[in-house]
Amino acid sequence: MSSTRRIAIVTGALFLVTEVAAIGGLALYRPVLHDAAYVLGSGADTRVFLGALCEFVLALAVTGTGAALYPVLRRQNEGAAVAYVCGRLLEAAVIVIGILSVLSVVTLRRQAEGAPSTDEASLVAAGQALVAFHDWAFLFGPNFVLGANTLVLAGLMYTSRLVPRFIAVLGLAGGTMICASATAVLFGAYEQVSVAGSLAALPVFAWEVALIVRLIGKGFDERPDGHTAR
Repeated sequence: MSSTRRIAIVTGALFLVTEVAAIGGLALYRPVLHDAAYVLGSGADTRVFLGALCEFVLALAVTGTGAALYPVLRRQNEGAAVAYVCGRLLEAAVIVIGILSVLSVVTLRRQAEGAPSTDEASLVAAGQALVAFHDWAFLFGPNFVLGANTLVLAGLMYTSRLVPRFIAVLGLAGGTMICASATAVLFGAYEQVSVAGSLAALPVFAWEVALIVRLIGKGFDERPDGHTAR
């Protein structure tokens, strides 16, 4: 097995991990993200910790995709390869910031639990502020930055023909739509987690699934001499 083929398999596996971890984290976070009075209740801290673990795995896998792809991408365009690695690092950093804000809600709830007298309104306001911080991180990390990273990678794969062009076009469409959707959310057109938001995210999800299947199943397109296509 060539080194390029191994890179394709590793990259496909890492993209698969990002999909599973992202969905798992969002589902497990539900109690803290959707209960305004979470800091006053009994809590679902174990579930939230599992969600944080999923998101941490997501951040590691996001970073891993950039590192794994760099040796292949730099043969096509070194500047774009560096940009993609930096973009993935930024995306992972924003995800970690979101994790810390959610875990801070848990800490706030536990501290309030043992306090003899608490200002419930202030606790709820603080908890909601931390959740809002997570939501903004979610908007700029797995939306704006993800969209930009998708456009860089899909554009490079389109010009270099590392994968069939229909897959690259799907990525270009997905990256554009997720950025447009994030802009709409930023200006209050609809909520991040909504039917409209989910529909806008479908193309980028389809792009990643198609990329996973292609990279694990066949790898990058190669010339007869064994080099990746340019």
